[in-house]
Amino acid sequence: MKTVALIPAAGMGKRMGAGMNKQYLLLAGMPIVAHTLRMFETAACVDDIYIISPEAEIPFCREEVVARYGFAKVRAIVPGGKERQHSVVNGLRAMADSVADDDVVLIHDGVRPLVPLPVVEAAIATASAHDGALVAVPAKDTIKVAIDGVVTETPPRETLWLAQTPQAFRYGIIRDAHERAEADGYLGTDDASLLERLGKKVHIVQGDYRNIKITTPEDLILAEAFLRENAPFPQSRR
Repeated sequence: MKTVALIPAAGMGKRMGAGMNKQYLLLAGMPIVAHTLRMFETAACVDDIYIISPEAEIPFCREEVVARYGFAKVRAIVPGGKERQHSVVNGLRAMADSVADDDVVLIHDGVRPLVPLPVVEAAIATASAHDGALVAVPAKDTIKVAIDGVVTETPPRETLWLAQTPQAFRYGIIRDAHERAEADGYLGTDDASLLERLGKKVHIVQGDYRNIKITTPEDLILAEAFLRENAPFPQSRR
C-alpha cells in the first residue's frame, strides 16, 4: 500500500485581497503552498504528491515552487476545475494509472501549511482501516443555527467538530464517491460529505488548532506567529 497526497491549490483567494492567488503569498519568506508541500515531501509515510493548480499558473507552480524548492515527490500538476470538488476529481483521475484501489489518498488544502506530521500519520492509519478519516478539532464556541437572522437552534457543543484537512480515504472509495456525485449533479461541502451521502462511515481524527487554513490577512499573521513561536514539527526520516 502507498500513500498519495493530493494538494488542491487552485483557489482564487478573493478574501485575501492581495492581488495574487493566496497560495503564492510569502509566509516566512517562502510561498504558503511550498510550506505545505515541504511537510509531505519530508514525511516518510507519503510516497507521491499531486498538485492541483489553475491551468494558467501551472508553469509558475512548476518553476517557482516545485523546481525551486526541489520537491522530488511531485508527480504531476493537474489543472483545476470550476469548483474545488471538480478540481479534486481531476486530481483523482490524473493518478488513476499509478494507484491501486486500496492505496490511501490524503486530500489537503494547499493553504494549510502547519499540519503536524502525527496528525497526517493518524489520518493514514484511520483511512486504511475504515471508509474515511476526517481531521477535525472540537468546537470551542457555542454554535447557533439561524434563519433570516433569527436563532432557531443551539446544537450541543460536545457534538460539534470543526473540519480541517487532510481528509484521507482509500483511492477506490473516494474516486467512486466523486464520480457518483458528478453523475448526480451533487456538490458537497467537502470530500467527506460525498461519502456521508452514500452511507459510508467517516471517522474523526483529532486535529490541531494550529492547522489553520490561510484565507484572510489575519490568518497569515496568525500563521507567522505560530512559525515564530513553535519549533518546526518533527519530520520522518527514511
